[in-house]
Amino acid sequence: MYLVEIFLPLADNSGQPFDDAKFTGVRETLAARFGGVTAFTRVPAHGVSRNGAKEVHDDIVVFEAMAETLDRDLWARYRRQLERDFAQDEILIRATTVERL
Repeated sequence: MYLVEIFLPLADNSGQPFDDAKFTGVRETLAARFGGVTAFTRVPAHGVSRNGAKEVHDDIVVFEAMAETLDRDLWARYRRQLERDFAQDEILIRATTVERL
């Protein structure tokens, strides 16, 4: 089993917050596809990354879904779609093998 996490920015590159409908769409897509989703949206996490010599700061939300198998092609397509939808150069999606206890 896999825990898949999607890290999404709360605002675009100019600092304009994204409409809630974008996040609702992600939540609904994951819930429909995987039977459930957890969204950490109350208190945003603070992300920092480097773009060359420049440090980039983002307030982010994290969506999690559990998947029995890891369909890498599906996740790559969804990542590209999210990058277009959120106008980002890169959206981080990571998967961790987990054991259900």
